[in-house]
Amino acid sequence: MTLAFPNPSRSFDRTRNAVRFTGYDGMFEVPFFVETSALGQSGAEPRGEDVPETRFLSAFDALRASIHDAARKAYFGGRLTSYILTAADLR
Repeated sequence: MTLAFPNPSRSFDRTRNAVRFTGYDGMFEVPFFVETSALGQSGAEPRGEDVPETRFLSAFDALRASIHDAARKAYFGGRLTSYILTAADLR
């Protein structure tokens, strides 16, 4: 099987300070997290509690193809229960 991303959903996980998304290997769900530091930050100071969350989700959307490529590479490097992608993974 190949890892696919048919569901475009993603969410911000405040506890992990990461964006969570899911891949699928056949019928198996594979959870992924992208650290916020990998998504970059603008120099502007956030205003309001939800601004950083929105910024990280927008950054994820802009980098979605690269993130999915990095996720496939991480997944086929060894099977784990979940995967955390860092800035090094997105280079």
